Amino acid sequence: MKHQKYIFGALIAASLVSCRAPLAVTNIQAKKNISITSALPEDSKFVRTIEPYKNELEGIMNTKLSHTAVDLTKLGDNSNLGNLLADYTFEGAKEWAQKNGIPAMDGAVINIGGIRTTIAAGDILTKQVYEVMPFENEVIIVKFSGTDLQGMFDYYQKTKVNNPVSHLIIETDGDVITKQLIDGKPIDSNKTYYIATSDYLALGGDNMDFFKKGEMIPTGIKLRDLFLEKFRANDEVTVPDDVRLVFKNKKTKNDE
Repeated sequence: MKHQKYIFGALIAASLVSCRAPLAVTNIQAKKNISITSALPEDSKFVRTIEPYKNELEGIMNTKLSHTAVDLTKLGDNSNLGNLLADYTFEGAKEWAQKNGIPAMDGAVINIGGIRTTIAAGDILTKQVYEVMPFENEVIIVKFSGTDLQGMFDYYQKTKVNNPVSHLIIETDGDVITKQLIDGKPIDSNKTYYIATSDYLALGGDNMDFFKKGEMIPTGIKLRDLFLEKFRANDEVTVPDDVRLVFKNKKTKNDE
């Protein structure tokens, strides 16, 4: 990977040097556009140059991290992949907090839209985690008062979107919240809570404006790096099967 950075750096440097030369605008003549297609011949020198780095990258991306006996999908309000990654987010934030003098985590929230694909039953490869999480999002811990934390439950009551959670239970019936628990307990308005999420959501992404009422604590941990670490640490994935989100009598677009 370091070699690739050197190549990219060299290419950028070359482009900067070339930009310093003044352009002889008057001598520029219109040229015919050339479409890049498979019919164009390969540059053999370029192919030879990148071949070792290409092989190295493919070797890394095809490295086995773990194994799953079942398909890991985004389906349903309690998707197994969504819940698994929410748990990994919670665990990673909890471990970081313990090392940095932050109180224990109370829960975690991620967004289903940030999970870009699924993982089929079988070996889990490095490249699959990059496909699942192609973004450079960071794990953020948000510190809430008990009063402000209510906004998170209100968000689910209003949207009924299956954004995965960890250590949270949210149940609604129509437009009413029938159960809201954090780590198995009701919200205590006098308590301070710590919720792990991504920087995208902490800044109000996916209309999660309730996060803006909290205090952001950056961890410097990339979500994808955390997921890679968690899969690597477990030879066989243990898939969560608990129910966290229940939206009874949820209206669909056909009902409206």
